[in-house]
This record gives sequence, structure tokens and C-alpha cells, in this order.
Amino acid sequence: MRVVILAGGMSHERDVSVRSGRRIQEALRQRGVKTAVHDLDATVTDTLSNLDGAVVWPLLHGAAGEDGAVQALLELTGVPYVGTSSDAARVAWSKPIAKTLMRGEGVATPDSATLPQTLFRDVGAERVLDALAERFGFPLVVKPARGGSALGVSLVTERDELSRAMVHCFAYCDVALIEHALTGTEVAVSVVGTGAEARVLPIVEIVSNGPYDYDARYNAGRVEYFAPARLSESEADSVRQTALKIHASFGLRDYSRVDMMIEDGVPNVFDINIAPGMTETSLYPQAVTASGLDLGEMLERIATQALERGV
Repeated sequence: MRVVILAGGMSHERDVSVRSGRRIQEALRQRGVKTAVHDLDATVTDTLSNLDGAVVWPLLHGAAGEDGAVQALLELTGVPYVGTSSDAARVAWSKPIAKTLMRGEGVATPDSATLPQTLFRDVGAERVLDALAERFGFPLVVKPARGGSALGVSLVTERDELSRAMVHCFAYCDVALIEHALTGTEVAVSVVGTGAEARVLPIVEIVSNGPYDYDARYNAGRVEYFAPARLSESEADSVRQTALKIHASFGLRDYSRVDMMIEDGVPNVFDINIAPGMTETSLYPQAVTASGLDLGEMLERIATQALERGV
């Protein structure tokens, strides 16, 4: 088997993607798997046309890698690949759409509003901000409707901070998702497998010194992780069942990560990741390690199943 890892791209999360790609490459090499890392550029279609017997692992974070575009290209070219299909990726990528589907499945998710940047120009920013403050109160969270790695995300504790948070958000996306801020235990729930074979890896609890932002996620020192998470058995079971429900109902394949906040014993989902980070500080590899499995062994198993499945 040969695995071609697509990493890099031109999104704001390029650096994370490159680091994730290198980590997967090294882990697979240690298992004796032939690997190559390729950027998403003008030569990628030539590369894809010469991949007989190989499987592609799209590890592109952000747009193109998680919005279904690269997956659609792979489907068009008939190349087997790891991960979720293009149709399912498009749904999971849009946080507002994903939240609507979650509510339809009976999954708890923070109360929210979705507003495009154009609305603020059309009706006046201050009036919109006043309406948000009155509707949600504080604290609240402002985040891009699409994207990851906490880029463009702000925790807002008072009205004077709201305008700056919106500007920060719109630097990354032209649509903002404003959510009621939850308090409780933050956990990341990693899933491996597809369909009836899907299972949950040990839950990772996140305890951050300050906001769990981009710096905290990718630079060691600000966050303490507990794997398995320090939950009651009933909480842990509820979290696991919620992650499996998301994985199945959204049609996710091979692997995923569901991020939740447990408030008053109820797991609230606030993000779905179809291409979880694989860096040294990322949550998915921590869950694999906590399960007692070798990271390279699990990655090889995922790639083999994707190759056998075909497009």
C-alpha cells in the first residue's frame, strides 16, 4: 500500500495542516508504509492521475479540505481516499447547517444566530449588536460560520467587546455564528470506523489556562489534558452515544472528532471535525494513545480500509 497525504493548502490553517501531514507520514513510515506528502497546488491533478494502487489521505484543514471540494475532485478522478464523502463534508463544514441537523436529531447544541457581514452594512451595525446583546446576554461566543482551529473566535463578556469580536470574526469568514456561551467540562470525542464498525476512543478532557484558542491548541503549556476524561460513568456514556449519533447521522467515515461542552450533565455539541488535527498537541492522537493503540497502526488500518472500500 502507498499513501499520498494531501497537506498544506491556502487556508488560514495551512501551518496546522502541514504539521499534521508530517506527523501522519512519520507514523506510517514507522509501520513500513510507503508515503508521500503533496500540497494542494496546480500539480495535484497530475499526481492524482498516477496513483494506481495508492490511497489519498486529505489532511487539509479549512476550506477545500473540509468543505467537500477536494473530496469531490477525488471522486471525479476515481481515487480511493480516507475520510468523509464530499456530500457529508459539505454539511458538516457549515456550522449553522450542522447545528440545524443536530437539533433535528435531538442533539443538544448551544442556542445561536447566524448573521452575514452584509446585514451589518445594510441595517446598521450598532442595532444588530444591540439585538444580539439583548437576545443572548453575556457571555457569548462569536465565531466564523466555517473554519476551525479557533481562528476568528472570541469569548465576549460585555457589550463593548462585541464590535471588536465581529470584526475579528469577519476577517476569517463573511458569515458569523453567535452562540450562547456554555460553562462546564469541555471534551473532545474521537471516533474511528464507519457505520456499525464505528467506535469511540477515550474521551479527552480539556482544561485551559484562559481561552482554548489557536495559541493554546498548538503551543504546549497553556492546556492540561485528561485522557480518559474525569467524567461520571453516566456522563461518559452520554458523551459517547452523542458522538456516535453525530458520526452516523452525518454520514461520516473512517474517523472524526466531535467537540462538546458538558453543562449540567448534558453534552452540547459545538463543532464537528471530519479531518481532525494530527499535530503533537492535537486531540485525536491523544485519544489514540489513551486507548493503548499505536498511532501508526491505527492510521495504517484506516488507510487500508479506505483503499479496500474504493471511491
